[in-house]
Amino acid sequence: MPETAPQSPVPAHPAATLILLRDGPEGLELLVMERHAGLRFAPGATVFPGGRMEAMDHDPHWHRLWRRLRPDGDPPADLAHRVAALRECAEECGVLLSRDPLAPDTLDDLRRALAAGEGFAAALARSGAVPALDRLAPLARWVTPEMLPRRFDTLFYLAPAPEGQQPVCDGGEAVGTLWASPRRLLAEAGAGQRRLVYATRMTLLRLAGCADRTAAMALACPGQGPGQGIPPPIMPRLVETPSGPVLRIPEGCGFSPLETPAEHVRLG
Repeated sequence: MPETAPQSPVPAHPAATLILLRDGPEGLELLVMERHAGLRFAPGATVFPGGRMEAMDHDPHWHRLWRRLRPDGDPPADLAHRVAALRECAEECGVLLSRDPLAPDTLDDLRRALAAGEGFAAALARSGAVPALDRLAPLARWVTPEMLPRRFDTLFYLAPAPEGQQPVCDGGEAVGTLWASPRRLLAEAGAGQRRLVYATRMTLLRLAGCADRTAAMALACPGQGPGQGIPPPIMPRLVETPSGPVLRIPEGCGFSPLETPAEHVRLG
């Protein structure tokens, strides 16, 4: 019988995720949301706001906006990813990382416009809000393992949370929002109270040692701070070991542990 040719991996969809940081009673706190239990990907999981990139994230409008914000430099290679990260956070959690403080009425109007399907650029222009595209710092680029049927190539960004904004979940993808420390989220997941996908868990483990927002922002990729480029990809691989299958990530990627037993990993 002829051998069956191995199937090619499903292409990974470009995506972006935003990790908003603030200093709270527990020290460093992050904005997370709980995904709807009926979703196909990561149902019921606690994640950072984010999602797939859209065609309009590449619109030349954003290049013109960047040049107004940073006239001393060219737009970064990851500009469209930054747009997607801010857009997804505004859509899912009602929080916009903006250049200036926003009045509650402005935020309410923006949320309603996005919920009604208005384009991100148009909704921003009508509200007068200016997104702080230059305040995002890339932390990592996670790529879903090749053996999965749904794959994402996601840039994870760190950014200081905007002052005076309260998250309001969209009730669709997000059914709840929460500010919490990385240690608290990990402890609740360990107690079975939360579901964490692998990349979220690894990110929380890395941030758990940060005392405050300043320490967390310092973890941004070297040479990859605001206005810079794209980090190298981290794609976990399923590897058989004498102790059983593990998910392994490359040395020097900045995350640990490098190996996690496959039975303890949730990928979607």
